[in-house]
Amino acid sequence: MNLALKTQLRKGAIEMCVLAILKRADSYTYELVQQLSAHMAISEGTVYPLMRRLQDEGWVQTYQQESATGPARKYYRLSASGIDAVTMMTQEWQEFVAEINSVLQPQPTSPIQKDAL
Repeated sequence: MNLALKTQLRKGAIEMCVLAILKRADSYTYELVQQLSAHMAISEGTVYPLMRRLQDEGWVQTYQQESATGPARKYYRLSASGIDAVTMMTQEWQEFVAEINSVLQPQPTSPIQKDAL
């Protein structure tokens, strides 16, 4: 895949991926990066500013939780509007992927459909 295209697709989808992870469970940023890194190339430098934007949008809320291995961690959880946002994004993503797949892998048309064109 063209690296530039893949990078652009990832940038467009990373917000939705973070929200989807948070829909499953609250998390702190480093943990989010680790979960995302298991599936795609991503850096902390990408996720930290994104978390600020999601907070500014009102899609996530934060709270502090003590850590057994160091200082308290800033955890993120989805707000009600964040749940709505990730639900809408997921639906739009699935529709988009179906549209792209219908172009990349067209179904054979029947002779009647060909004649109508």
